[in-house]
Amino acid sequence: MKRFVRIALLFLLLVAAYLGLAAAWAACSYDSLAAALPPPRPGTLSPRQSAILLAVEDPDFHTHHGISFAAGQGVATLTAAVARDFYLRDGQAGAGLLQRLYAGVQRCCKAIDLGRDAMALVLDARMSKDRQLDYYIGHVYMGTQAGVQVRGLALAALLYAGKPLAALDEHEFVRLVAMIKAPNAYHPQRRPAALAERVVRIEALLAGRCRPAGWSDTPYEACPSSQGTP
Repeated sequence: MKRFVRIALLFLLLVAAYLGLAAAWAACSYDSLAAALPPPRPGTLSPRQSAILLAVEDPDFHTHHGISFAAGQGVATLTAAVARDFYLRDGQAGAGLLQRLYAGVQRCCKAIDLGRDAMALVLDARMSKDRQLDYYIGHVYMGTQAGVQVRGLALAALLYAGKPLAALDEHEFVRLVAMIKAPNAYHPQRRPAALAERVVRIEALLAGRCRPAGWSDTPYEACPSSQGTP
């Protein structure tokens, strides 16, 4: 019993040290990293497009502080996704050691990404919600096309819908948003049936015909599928 307690305490100390390192590094490096960002691009999405994106990806975005347990939220907020890319993207000065540590934690703990959440709390305290949304729109991973990563909704609109982001109708925009959860699993060319089913569920959610069953219900299991059944 004593050995188990010692191991548990050691584990908690290691977790605390990891979270402390992630938060401290995020706080200390924010200003230099933010200074290198390009100017924001206001109006990238229409108000309706923004509402759709947030309803699916982060329903509590404007009120949470980086972490949320809203119904349908799942393991990562939009803020956490921005924090991971903002702080840990390739080639970032000083990120190498933390990237290796972060990768090791991911191999150990899979979807339990507490370092990312610690960085999200710091980021949300420093970066405005509008700036976070702008960054996310420009950097979100949207699968691979011809062996190359597709980053950002604007490029995804051109490649997958053949038109600029602003020219998409609502259904076309929902198709892009539906991909974000797992872009290669819902790829419009390689997995069209899976994407079509998720689009139907999201459209039902947006129309108010269903709602997430809980925090982890990002597939919207209670919503009608493409076959018309939950």
